[in-house]
Amino acid sequence: MISITYFRKKCIGCNGCVEADPSRWRVSKKDGKCNLVGGKEKKGIYTLQVGNEELQTLEAASKNCPSKIIKFTVK
Repeated sequence: MISITYFRKKCIGCNGCVEADPSRWRVSKKDGKCNLVGGKEKKGIYTLQVGNEELQTLEAASKNCPSKIIKFTVK
């Protein structure tokens, strides 16, 4: 199991996460920032639990983010 933490307020909308994993990340048409598909928001921080099969694309999304606002832990 992987726990994802995403700090959306600091997103600059570069689209790097979407390019790495378009099934998990989407660009908002409202403000140009990215959304974590399925993520739950609490005080501006989005979290989500996913299976280990998403590790490779999640690592790529995290590395592509110049703001370094995508964090994850493998449990």
